[in-house]
Amino acid sequence: WTITMFGPEGTPYDEGMFQAVMAFPPNYPYSPPTLTFTTKVWHPNVYMDGRVCISILHEPGDDPHNYEDAGERWSPVQTVESILVSVLSMLSSPNADSPANIEAAVEMRTDYPKFRKKVRQFINDSENDIAKAA
Repeated sequence: WTITMFGPEGTPYDEGMFQAVMAFPPNYPYSPPTLTFTTKVWHPNVYMDGRVCISILHEPGDDPHNYEDAGERWSPVQTVESILVSVLSMLSSPNADSPANIEAAVEMRTDYPKFRKKVRQFINDSENDIAKAA
């Protein structure tokens, strides 16, 4: 599925338009889909290739690293809506304690104004890329 979402109001992602692809595995809903931003996103919980790293999208069961409770991970009762709500929540409240993008997490913790500026630059660059493609 192709998804477009808008950054949550009052966050560094406010007014940003983010495109993503959600891919469903053959054994869905027993395994989670993946969600990958196709728009560049500077965020502690988004890998540089766009893959989103949040608990709800992790395989069900116990976390081998003991960071997450099994109840935080994927469950077949989750819906596309609950995933999207979780992603919007992730944009509102990044988790720098378990980063997919360590550089973004460190920057967010140590130089928040620089972090915000980089987020805005990524949003502006993406808007320019979309305008060029149109």
